[in-house]
Amino acid sequence: MTLQRPASLITGANAALLSCDLEQKVAITRLTAELWRGRKLALEDGKKLAPARRPGRPEKPELLPPAQVPKRPLKSRRGRIALIHAIAHIELNAIDLALDIIVRFGRERMPRSFFDGWMKVADEEAKHFSLLRERLKLEGHDYGDFPAHDGLWEAAGETGHDLTARLAIVPLVLEARGLDVTPPLVKKLRDFGDHKTADIFEIIYEDEKGHVAIGAKWYRYLCQKQGIDPASSFASLVSKYFRGSLKPPFNDRARAANGLTPLFYRSLSPLGN
Repeated sequence: MTLQRPASLITGANAALLSCDLEQKVAITRLTAELWRGRKLALEDGKKLAPARRPGRPEKPELLPPAQVPKRPLKSRRGRIALIHAIAHIELNAIDLALDIIVRFGRERMPRSFFDGWMKVADEEAKHFSLLRERLKLEGHDYGDFPAHDGLWEAAGETGHDLTARLAIVPLVLEARGLDVTPPLVKKLRDFGDHKTADIFEIIYEDEKGHVAIGAKWYRYLCQKQGIDPASSFASLVSKYFRGSLKPPFNDRARAANGLTPLFYRSLSPLGN
Protein backbone atom coordinates (compact mmCIF):
# COMPACT_ATOMS: atom_id res chain seq x y z
CA MET A 1 0.00 0.00 0.00
CA THR A 2 1.42 3.38 -1.05
CA LEU A 3 0.43 6.21 1.27
CA GLN A 4 0.60 9.91 0.58
CA ARG A 5 2.56 11.80 3.21
CA PRO A 6 0.13 14.02 5.12
CA ALA A 7 0.69 17.76 4.92
CA SER A 8 0.12 18.21 8.67
CA LEU A 9 -0.98 16.36 11.78
CA ILE A 10 -4.58 17.53 11.43
CA THR A 11 -4.68 16.66 7.72
CA GLY A 12 -3.32 13.16 8.40
CA ALA A 13 -5.70 12.56 11.29
CA ASN A 14 -8.63 13.71 9.17
CA ALA A 15 -7.65 11.45 6.25
CA ALA A 16 -7.50 8.45 8.58
CA LEU A 17 -10.76 9.41 10.26
CA LEU A 18 -12.64 9.60 6.95
CA SER A 19 -11.17 6.48 5.35
CA CYS A 20 -13.68 3.66 4.79
CA ASP A 21 -10.87 1.20 4.00
CA LEU A 22 -9.81 -0.29 7.34
CA GLU A 23 -6.27 -1.20 6.26
CA GLN A 24 -5.83 2.33 4.94
CA LYS A 25 -7.30 3.86 8.11
CA VAL A 26 -4.82 1.95 10.25
CA ALA A 27 -1.89 2.68 7.93
CA ILE A 28 -2.57 6.43 7.71
CA THR A 29 -3.02 6.62 11.48
CA ARG A 30 0.27 4.86 12.16
CA LEU A 31 2.19 6.83 9.51
CA THR A 32 0.85 10.14 10.84
CA ALA A 33 1.77 9.10 14.39
CA GLU A 34 5.30 8.14 13.31
CA LEU A 35 5.85 11.43 11.47
CA TRP A 36 4.43 13.49 14.33
CA ARG A 37 6.49 11.60 16.89
CA GLY A 38 9.61 12.28 14.80
CA ARG A 39 8.74 16.00 14.65
CA LYS A 40 8.37 15.81 10.87
CA LEU A 41 4.89 17.34 10.69
CA ALA A 42 3.42 20.72 11.53
CA LEU A 43 0.22 20.78 13.54
CA GLU A 44 -1.78 22.35 10.69
CA ASP A 45 -1.25 23.48 7.13
CA GLY A 46 -3.75 26.32 6.82
CA LYS A 47 -6.59 24.22 5.39
CA LYS A 48 -9.90 24.56 7.19
CA LEU A 49 -11.39 21.13 7.79
CA ALA A 50 -14.93 20.68 9.03
CA PRO A 51 -15.11 17.98 11.72
CA ALA A 52 -16.65 14.75 10.47
CA ARG A 53 -20.24 14.01 11.47
CA ARG A 54 -19.36 10.32 11.22
CA PRO A 55 -16.11 8.46 10.63
CA GLY A 56 -15.41 6.48 7.50
CA ARG A 57 -16.68 2.92 7.78
CA PRO A 58 -16.98 -0.15 5.54
CA GLU A 59 -20.45 -1.47 4.64
CA LYS A 60 -20.26 -4.12 7.35
CA PRO A 61 -20.86 -4.84 10.20
CA GLU A 62 -24.59 -4.39 10.47
CA LEU A 63 -25.27 -1.87 13.24
CA LEU A 64 -28.08 -2.75 15.64
CA PRO A 65 -29.45 -1.09 18.78
CA PRO A 66 -27.29 -2.26 21.72
CA ALA A 67 -30.10 -4.36 23.22
CA GLN A 68 -30.45 -6.30 19.95
CA VAL A 69 -26.81 -7.35 19.63
CA PRO A 70 -26.70 -11.13 20.27
CA LYS A 71 -25.13 -12.40 23.48
CA ARG A 72 -21.60 -13.83 23.33
CA PRO A 73 -21.29 -16.87 25.64
CA LEU A 74 -17.59 -17.51 26.25
CA LYS A 75 -18.14 -21.24 26.71
CA SER A 76 -18.56 -21.67 22.96
CA ARG A 77 -15.91 -21.06 20.31
CA ARG A 78 -18.34 -18.93 18.32
CA GLY A 79 -19.11 -16.87 21.41
CA ARG A 80 -15.41 -16.17 21.93
CA ILE A 81 -14.99 -15.21 18.28
CA ALA A 82 -17.97 -12.86 18.59
CA LEU A 83 -16.32 -11.33 21.66
CA ILE A 84 -13.10 -10.70 19.70
CA HIS A 85 -15.21 -9.01 17.03
CA ALA A 86 -16.99 -6.86 19.62
CA ILE A 87 -13.69 -5.68 21.11
CA ALA A 88 -12.30 -5.03 17.62
CA HIS A 89 -15.34 -2.82 17.00
CA ILE A 90 -14.63 -0.94 20.22
CA GLU A 91 -11.00 -0.44 19.22
CA LEU A 92 -12.00 0.82 15.76
CA ASN A 93 -14.25 3.39 17.39
CA ALA A 94 -11.41 4.29 19.75
CA ILE A 95 -9.11 5.03 16.79
CA ASP A 96 -11.68 7.42 15.35
CA LEU A 97 -12.46 9.07 18.68
CA ALA A 98 -8.78 9.85 19.27
CA LEU A 99 -8.39 11.17 15.72
CA ASP A 100 -11.55 13.24 16.10
CA ILE A 101 -10.14 14.96 19.19
CA ILE A 102 -7.14 16.07 17.12
CA VAL A 103 -9.18 17.22 14.11
CA ARG A 104 -12.06 18.79 16.05
CA PHE A 105 -10.03 20.54 18.74
CA GLY A 106 -6.72 20.95 16.93
CA ARG A 107 -6.96 24.71 16.68
CA GLU A 108 -7.59 25.25 20.36
CA ARG A 109 -4.66 26.62 22.29
CA MET A 110 -3.32 23.43 23.77
CA PRO A 111 0.33 22.47 24.41
CA ARG A 112 2.06 20.32 21.82
CA SER A 113 2.19 17.48 24.34
CA PHE A 114 -1.62 17.33 24.19
CA PHE A 115 -1.35 16.24 20.55
CA ASP A 116 1.54 13.91 21.40
CA GLY A 117 -0.75 12.13 23.83
CA TRP A 118 -3.77 11.77 21.56
CA MET A 119 -1.74 10.68 18.56
CA LYS A 120 -0.14 8.05 20.80
CA VAL A 121 -3.63 6.89 21.77
CA ALA A 122 -4.74 6.71 18.11
CA ASP A 123 -1.59 4.77 17.19
CA GLU A 124 -2.07 2.23 19.98
CA GLU A 125 -5.76 1.80 19.21
CA ALA A 126 -4.79 1.08 15.59
CA LYS A 127 -2.34 -1.53 16.87
CA HIS A 128 -5.07 -3.11 19.00
CA PHE A 129 -7.53 -3.25 16.11
CA SER A 130 -4.92 -4.88 13.88
CA LEU A 131 -4.09 -7.53 16.49
CA LEU A 132 -7.76 -8.39 16.96
CA ARG A 133 -8.47 -8.45 13.24
CA GLU A 134 -5.58 -10.86 12.69
CA ARG A 135 -6.94 -12.99 15.54
CA LEU A 136 -10.33 -13.08 13.81
CA LYS A 137 -8.70 -14.14 10.55
CA LEU A 138 -6.91 -16.99 12.30
CA GLU A 139 -10.37 -18.23 13.32
CA GLY A 140 -11.70 -18.00 9.76
CA HIS A 141 -13.55 -14.69 10.20
CA ASP A 142 -12.99 -10.97 9.64
CA TYR A 143 -14.23 -7.68 10.99
CA GLY A 144 -17.79 -7.18 9.76
CA ASP A 145 -18.88 -10.80 10.14
CA PHE A 146 -20.91 -10.14 13.31
CA PRO A 147 -23.42 -7.37 14.11
CA ALA A 148 -22.33 -4.48 16.32
CA HIS A 149 -23.79 -1.28 17.74
CA ASP A 150 -22.95 2.40 17.37
CA GLY A 151 -23.20 3.33 21.03
CA LEU A 152 -19.60 4.45 21.47
CA TRP A 153 -19.66 7.04 18.69
CA GLU A 154 -23.12 8.21 19.74
CA ALA A 155 -21.96 8.59 23.35
CA ALA A 156 -19.29 11.02 22.25
CA GLY A 157 -21.37 12.77 19.60
CA GLU A 158 -22.93 15.34 21.89
CA THR A 159 -19.55 16.53 23.21
CA GLY A 160 -18.23 17.79 19.86
CA HIS A 161 -18.53 21.39 21.03
CA ASP A 162 -16.70 21.01 24.36
CA LEU A 163 -13.25 19.48 24.83
CA THR A 164 -13.66 19.22 28.61
CA ALA A 165 -16.86 17.23 28.17
CA ARG A 166 -15.30 15.03 25.48
CA LEU A 167 -12.42 14.13 27.81
CA ALA A 168 -14.82 13.38 30.65
CA ILE A 169 -16.92 11.02 28.53
CA VAL A 170 -14.41 9.24 26.27
CA PRO A 171 -11.29 8.45 28.31
CA LEU A 172 -12.71 8.86 31.82
CA VAL A 173 -15.96 6.92 31.30
CA LEU A 174 -15.70 4.75 28.20
CA GLU A 175 -12.01 3.82 28.33
CA ALA A 176 -11.96 3.60 32.12
CA ARG A 177 -14.62 0.91 31.84
CA GLY A 178 -12.05 -1.24 30.08
CA LEU A 179 -9.89 -1.16 33.22
CA ASP A 180 -12.80 -2.67 35.16
CA VAL A 181 -13.87 -5.45 32.80
CA THR A 182 -10.65 -6.61 31.12
CA PRO A 183 -8.82 -8.42 33.99
CA PRO A 184 -11.75 -10.78 34.79
CA LEU A 185 -12.29 -11.30 31.06
CA VAL A 186 -8.65 -12.33 30.61
CA LYS A 187 -9.02 -14.83 33.45
CA LYS A 188 -12.14 -16.37 31.89
CA LEU A 189 -10.45 -16.68 28.50
CA ARG A 190 -7.47 -18.44 30.07
CA ASP A 191 -9.84 -20.75 31.95
CA PHE A 192 -11.32 -21.71 28.57
CA GLY A 193 -7.84 -22.22 27.12
CA ASP A 194 -7.92 -19.22 24.75
CA HIS A 195 -4.48 -17.88 25.63
CA LYS A 196 -3.91 -16.14 22.28
CA THR A 197 -6.91 -13.87 22.78
CA ALA A 198 -6.09 -13.38 26.46
CA ASP A 199 -2.56 -12.24 25.51
CA ILE A 200 -3.98 -9.59 23.17
CA PHE A 201 -6.43 -8.38 25.81
CA GLU A 202 -3.55 -7.99 28.27
CA ILE A 203 -1.70 -5.79 25.77
CA ILE A 204 -4.84 -3.70 25.36
CA TYR A 205 -5.31 -3.45 29.13
CA GLU A 206 -1.79 -2.16 29.74
CA ASP A 207 -2.10 0.44 26.97
CA GLU A 208 -5.56 1.54 28.10
CA LYS A 209 -4.15 2.48 31.50
CA GLY A 210 -2.04 5.07 29.70
CA HIS A 211 -5.03 6.30 27.71
CA VAL A 212 -7.00 6.94 30.89
CA ALA A 213 -3.96 8.74 32.33
CA ILE A 214 -3.71 10.97 29.25
CA GLY A 215 -7.40 11.77 29.49
CA ALA A 216 -7.18 12.52 33.21
CA LYS A 217 -4.11 14.73 32.75
CA TRP A 218 -5.73 16.96 30.15
CA TYR A 219 -9.14 16.94 31.80
CA ARG A 220 -7.54 18.24 35.01
CA TYR A 221 -5.52 20.76 32.98
CA LEU A 222 -8.68 22.22 31.44
CA CYS A 223 -10.49 22.28 34.78
CA GLN A 224 -7.61 24.18 36.34
CA LYS A 225 -7.58 26.58 33.40
CA GLN A 226 -11.30 27.23 33.88
CA GLY A 227 -11.07 27.43 37.67
CA ILE A 228 -13.51 24.56 38.26
CA ASP A 229 -13.32 21.55 40.56
CA PRO A 230 -12.46 18.42 38.52
CA ALA A 231 -14.57 15.93 40.49
CA SER A 232 -17.76 17.97 40.76
CA SER A 233 -17.45 19.07 37.13
CA PHE A 234 -17.01 15.43 36.09
CA ALA A 235 -20.21 14.47 37.87
CA SER A 236 -22.08 17.28 36.15
CA LEU A 237 -20.73 16.46 32.68
CA VAL A 238 -21.40 12.74 32.99
CA SER A 239 -24.96 13.39 34.18
CA LYS A 240 -25.50 15.70 31.21
CA TYR A 241 -23.81 13.78 28.39
CA PHE A 242 -23.68 10.09 29.33
CA ARG A 243 -26.77 7.93 29.04
CA GLY A 244 -27.08 5.59 31.97
CA SER A 245 -25.12 5.17 35.17
CA LEU A 246 -21.54 4.09 35.87
CA LYS A 247 -21.79 0.43 36.82
CA PRO A 248 -19.62 -1.36 39.39
CA PRO A 249 -17.48 -3.26 40.04
CA PHE A 250 -14.71 -0.69 39.58
CA ASN A 251 -11.00 -1.39 39.34
CA ASP A 252 -10.26 1.32 41.90
CA ARG A 253 -6.54 0.61 42.02
CA ALA A 254 -5.94 0.88 38.25
CA ARG A 255 -8.25 3.87 37.97
CA ALA A 256 -6.56 5.78 40.81
CA ALA A 257 -3.06 4.96 39.55
CA ASN A 258 -4.00 6.68 36.30
CA GLY A 259 -5.58 9.81 37.69
CA LEU A 260 -9.21 8.78 38.24
CA THR A 261 -9.89 8.49 41.98
CA PRO A 262 -13.17 7.15 43.47
CA LEU A 263 -14.16 10.72 44.34
CA PHE A 264 -14.94 11.18 40.63
CA TYR A 265 -17.25 8.26 39.98
CA ARG A 266 -18.56 6.59 43.14
CA SER A 267 -21.47 9.02 43.58
CA LEU A 268 -22.54 8.30 39.97
CA SER A 269 -22.85 4.56 40.58
CA PRO A 270 -26.24 2.97 41.41
CA LEU A 271 -24.63 1.78 44.64
CA GLY A 272 -23.37 5.24 45.52
CA ASN A 273 -20.42 5.50 47.85
